Amino acid sequence: MDRNNILGFVFIFAILAGSFWLMKPSQDEIKKEQQLQDSIKRAKDGLAPISDSLKAVNETPKVADSVLLAQPFGAASVGTEQIVTIENELLKVNVSSKGGRVKSVELKGETNFDGSKLVLFDGDDNKFGLEFNIPGKAVKTNDLFFQAQGAGFTVAGQDAKSLTMRLSYAPDKYIDYIYTLAGNNYNVQFDIKTVGIGNLVDVSSKKMLLNWETTLKQKERNAKSEREKSTIFYKEADGSVDHLSESSDEKEIIEEKVSWIAFKQHFFSTVLTSKEGFNNPELAVTFITQDSVVKNYRANAELTFNQQNDAQYGFSFFFGPNKYKTLKAEGNGFDKIINMGWGPMGWINKFITVPIFDFLDGFNMNYGIVILILTLFLKLLMFPLTYKSYQSMGKMRVLKPQLDEIKAKVGDDNPMLLQQEQMKLYKQAGVNPLGGCLPLLLQMPFTLAFFFFFPNLFELRGESFLWVKDLSTYDAPITFAPIFGVDHISFMCILMTLTTLLTTWYNNSTSGAVNNQMKYIGYIMPLIFFFVLNSFPAGLNYYYFLSAVLTFLTQVIIRQFVNDDKILASIEANKKKPQGEKKQSSFQKKMEEMMRQQQAAQQNKKK
Repeated sequence: MDRNNILGFVFIFAILAGSFWLMKPSQDEIKKEQQLQDSIKRAKDGLAPISDSLKAVNETPKVADSVLLAQPFGAASVGTEQIVTIENELLKVNVSSKGGRVKSVELKGETNFDGSKLVLFDGDDNKFGLEFNIPGKAVKTNDLFFQAQGAGFTVAGQDAKSLTMRLSYAPDKYIDYIYTLAGNNYNVQFDIKTVGIGNLVDVSSKKMLLNWETTLKQKERNAKSEREKSTIFYKEADGSVDHLSESSDEKEIIEEKVSWIAFKQHFFSTVLTSKEGFNNPELAVTFITQDSVVKNYRANAELTFNQQNDAQYGFSFFFGPNKYKTLKAEGNGFDKIINMGWGPMGWINKFITVPIFDFLDGFNMNYGIVILILTLFLKLLMFPLTYKSYQSMGKMRVLKPQLDEIKAKVGDDNPMLLQQEQMKLYKQAGVNPLGGCLPLLLQMPFTLAFFFFFPNLFELRGESFLWVKDLSTYDAPITFAPIFGVDHISFMCILMTLTTLLTTWYNNSTSGAVNNQMKYIGYIMPLIFFFVLNSFPAGLNYYYFLSAVLTFLTQVIIRQFVNDDKILASIEANKKKPQGEKKQSSFQKKMEEMMRQQQAAQQNKKK
């Protein structure tokens, strides 16, 4: 069997394996098929379908009202749900009599990606309440009916600025949920007051739990990206802010006392702050692949139990956008919910990018123009490094014929000698071989900082520019049936890729120092980034496009002022200087020291 036959079999096997992998059924399809086969088998055996059997098992027998009324909190076990609305310029908060909980929150002036009103959560998607045991019953306030208290409070959608919802056990024993909403504010003050309840709690437990669970619905066009940027954040007593996984299910018990818990969605958050703190909170994030659903969050925490009959717990809800300026103004570390990047990238975004962006935003310009001005400013800031980098590349370019002569003379058999001769030439010419790379490396943190900045920039949400309808998500003028998970092509990403390829071609054509392998890498990397950035926000790709255009124009302009003959003449003049007058870079000193150590090691081996 010759080489061609072997290669043929290998390719056939690869194609078959790939086909099996691509065509294999998903877990949901396997599960549905199994359920179908089980149902067919049960039908043949004269049994009821599985769904009916499960329904019969899961159905809870209805309890007579007379039985419920005889239980503790029995009068609160039955009732009709009513809604009371409190609102201001920013929020419309609906409070349900069932559970006394916030049933829905609408952010005024904000919309979902499809133009509908933006509601953080609604209906049974939000569960909130206290859990404790009393003799004869495990009490869950989320399932009981409260009554609105106070003069002037009405139901069925009427407005109110402050609201008290009462869960009664007896005239002198009750739990009050007190909501207070100030004007032009994203915060709802929330106080829990228990009167005469302390001596009712089961002696064996003497514990009161707070249970909070929310299922978040899709609000952004890119549901995948929205899931990847949504999770639970929390602040520990020592001031550090941490979070659960954004990319997978996670459950964690926090041993430290926690001052606030945030259910963060990509661009919006619900933050619950406790004055007394949450003890031993158990937090859980669960991915939900159901259409229009992002994730499910759950938080269970112990409240400091008061042995006395009366107790009060102070909380505050923040229902608002993940806008850096807004969260920073709230204080208490809320701004750390937004991922500004780690290390130098975070510092650049917080202390350079955000202040400049906020300054430009004050002129009420289109955000496409703001990004253009921001890019121009940063390019001017980086121009000295860019110019120095191009000068160093020019020196390497004019030295290439001499480096080729050394390589031809020494050959590839003795890499140590080749390196020594090359370093000798660099030293004589006064050239740092890394002089063109180091300035570019210093610019990399700025490039990477925007990789975090733009995808988390709330200001771009819903803002249009040219053909882009929303700068906070991808532009998709071309859509098609999904292929390997891709169902669109971003035109802004295409422009970015083409401009980067043009810049690479220009660098390769004007820099003789680049070898063939590096040339290929320069062309491959932009193509790889196209597939990576195709689903990223159009605002980010627009910045990279502008950056590539300005880089290309800068290099063309600098090239007109960089004369290779003058550079070569300067290098030759530097060679003729006495050794003591030549400046030696720290890089060259380290390289010489390294080569001396290598030579000494080789000599020791020979001995």
